[in-house]
Amino acid sequence: MKKNKTDFQFRLGKYRRKHCGLQLMETFFQLNELSASKEQLNSIMNHAVKRYSRIKEDPSVIFHFHRAMRSFIRAGYLITLQERKKTVNIQLEEVSPLVLGLLSEKEYQHPLLVFKKAFKEYSIKEFEYFISGMVYFSLGIHNHLPERNMISPYIHLTKMLDAGYLILERREKK
Repeated sequence: MKKNKTDFQFRLGKYRRKHCGLQLMETFFQLNELSASKEQLNSIMNHAVKRYSRIKEDPSVIFHFHRAMRSFIRAGYLITLQERKKTVNIQLEEVSPLVLGLLSEKEYQHPLLVFKKAFKEYSIKEFEYFISGMVYFSLGIHNHLPERNMISPYIHLTKMLDAGYLILERREKK
């Protein structure tokens, strides 16, 4: 009897020709709402920091979100590699702080800057290490805290979610 091994690893080079970053990002937001994704990321982060608590959601939901975030991170990286000059920019006219979210006015005007800044500071592997660690620590009760800075990658990921949604929204309007 032959054993079939399921390969859960995403190979960036293998799928580069088939999918562009915008298609991957669009698929992410078709399957996950922006507010629900940010809430799930926040919940995972909160439970990872607490030592003696465990996230109450089904682990399969957390695993699915982990896989979706990994594909979103790769989609953002592909977008920065492609860096099209036809990015949609808008002129700001008294935008309320609620619309901006965590984004600055400059980042709101040019959402691609968020991805460039994030991948300049951290690599894809570091983002994957962060999200994997957060999922690991949120799913179980543990005595130790994660050893790295967790706040900065978390802020980058929430900004990337906002910027990715903004890019797709402007692309649809165009």
